[in-house]
Amino acid sequence: MVLILAVTCAVAVGNLYFPQAIGPLVAAGLQVSPDAAATVVTATQAGYTAGMVLLVPLGDRLPHRSFLVALLAVTGLALLAAGCAPALPALVAASTLVGLTTVGAQIVGPLAAGLVAADRQGAVIGTLLSGSTGGMLLARTFSGTLGEWLGWRAPYLVAAVLALLLAGVVVFAVPATAASSRRRYAVLLAEPLRLLRTEPELRRSCFYQATVFAGFSAVWTCLALLLAGPAYGLGAQAVGMIALVGAASMVCTPFAGRLVDRYGPDPVNLVCLLGVLVSAAVLTAGARGGALGLAALTLGTLVLDTAMQCGMVANQVRVYAVRADARSRLNTAYMTCAYLGGSAGSWLGVRVWGQAGWWGVCVLVALLAALALARHLPARYPRTRTEGPGRPRNTACSGGGYDSCL
Repeated sequence: MVLILAVTCAVAVGNLYFPQAIGPLVAAGLQVSPDAAATVVTATQAGYTAGMVLLVPLGDRLPHRSFLVALLAVTGLALLAAGCAPALPALVAASTLVGLTTVGAQIVGPLAAGLVAADRQGAVIGTLLSGSTGGMLLARTFSGTLGEWLGWRAPYLVAAVLALLLAGVVVFAVPATAASSRRRYAVLLAEPLRLLRTEPELRRSCFYQATVFAGFSAVWTCLALLLAGPAYGLGAQAVGMIALVGAASMVCTPFAGRLVDRYGPDPVNLVCLLGVLVSAAVLTAGARGGALGLAALTLGTLVLDTAMQCGMVANQVRVYAVRADARSRLNTAYMTCAYLGGSAGSWLGVRVWGQAGWWGVCVLVALLAALALARHLPARYPRTRTEGPGRPRNTACSGGGYDSCL
């Protein structure tokens, strides 16, 4: 079942990324400009953002299996419509619907967390994240190769078949679960903001992931500029080759999940944040150019990818433990913060690149990791003070004072 859910995550995430590789083929096939064809990718991403906000909270209101099957079925039909689109407006509309409904990976996480024991959640979430990473990395290669061979419609049609097949498999392979909330839809939509305001562990996890993902996005946004510049003079293919090295994180995330199950999220977060600092130091050597610089870029991005993905496992385990009856709403808040952090990182990275070059981008990554560490260390090693006659109080215990730590 975990394997099927990991494949579901891979297909759902892959639907967001495979259109990026076939933009020129879409432009040629529909006889539009490349800029116009790029609106397909924008529409998919915009639909996904809307799906995160509008649909994922329903994971607490609807039975997970039925909801996931419905999402996969509608995604498959939308992909089929996109593959048969006669013109660009129809393709853009279908792509928006694809993005809106391909939020299955955000439903799978809370579903899996509710099906396994607490001491196995980290390992399972790590496996699911491996599936999402595999879908992200392989989708572009799959669609580009298939599109060159059979035309731009083929990736959409194959993805449609995969989504519809998975919908049928999930019906039989995943056990039914009961809804955890009966609240009205409007209340569910507002709940992620309320949870952010009232749950300190959620805010902490969101801050860690937003800062690390911001650094991650800054590096990958500016890496293409560095490789295309005078230090290297390489094309986009070089970025793709370096990105494939990140596939090693698929192996690391299940291991990180087992460490979270054994030692808790905080030690794993600490190692990951220190790993981001190390990656920033290694990446600075990439400014030199040549074989040594390229090796530094490869190693640095590998460390950064692994630290980001493993930290995400720790953060999600912490988030899901906040409230078992609100995991989808918690996940909405968490993933939205991570997504906003990544967008801000890309924006900041380009501007820092313009002012200070690659060195400035590496410093930005280090500063973001330092901010997360500054937040993490007091939570990991809180001060104690005496309350009453020799009674120590742990300030990290949330909400309930000393008695809540028993």
